[in-house]
Amino acid sequence: MEPININAIYNEIFNTYPEVEIKEHIRKLIELDFYYPYNTTFFCITNTASQRFEYISKNFTACTGIPKENLNNGGMDYFWSLFHPDDLQPWLTCLKSLMTFTMNELDDVMRKKMSYTWNYRIKNHAGEYITIIQNTTPLQFDAQEKPIIGLAHYTVLDGNLNMDICATAKYLNSKNEYETLFYKNISSEGLLNAISNRERDIIRLLLANQTSNSIAKSLNISKHTVDTHRRNILKKLGLSSTYELLNYFKNNLSLI
Repeated sequence: MEPININAIYNEIFNTYPEVEIKEHIRKLIELDFYYPYNTTFFCITNTASQRFEYISKNFTACTGIPKENLNNGGMDYFWSLFHPDDLQPWLTCLKSLMTFTMNELDDVMRKKMSYTWNYRIKNHAGEYITIIQNTTPLQFDAQEKPIIGLAHYTVLDGNLNMDICATAKYLNSKNEYETLFYKNISSEGLLNAISNRERDIIRLLLANQTSNSIAKSLNISKHTVDTHRRNILKKLGLSSTYELLNYFKNNLSLI
């Protein structure tokens, strides 16, 4: 198999400029990181132009066993070198799909209220693979309104979960609730692709213990519409109750 030229593809996707305009914002995030407890998540400030990290939170080492200096010195090249080889091409497909959607389907205002999620596996300090669910919120854009600086939040899970690699784009609506505008299962074209974006939002809110009434208010739709979606979801997945639905997706978090 021909090796993947990650730098060439990454530069083609983002093709932007390296000036950072939000230094005070980054400084505040660094200040807050001092107070965060150690846990199974970490965050970074990413720079898609320089392919480096403006900041790496202290939990990176706690989660991976890898010294922060390795990531600081090696930048994204080093981070990419940790990827599971089977996940490199699907991950690049995620980035291309999300960027194409962002630039072709969203206006300048919407781009500033988006959140993007995808997943992959990387090798930790012990040489074992761990699963990463990455959620990135753009903080700064270039002259063409492409995202350049982002706040990336990483959740670390067991590498043996065998999760499909998925790409999701969510929009923060007027009710301060995220709505799914784009979803793609990169790994397969199975049954879960039959779930609509609106149905994914409803599943996500059900997982947050919201009722049909509260979901309706969050998504600006009627309770009747929410209940219809709930019945359709159960039918599509061959499930008989909301309890079964919630248990199913609690074990497949990256799918929504």
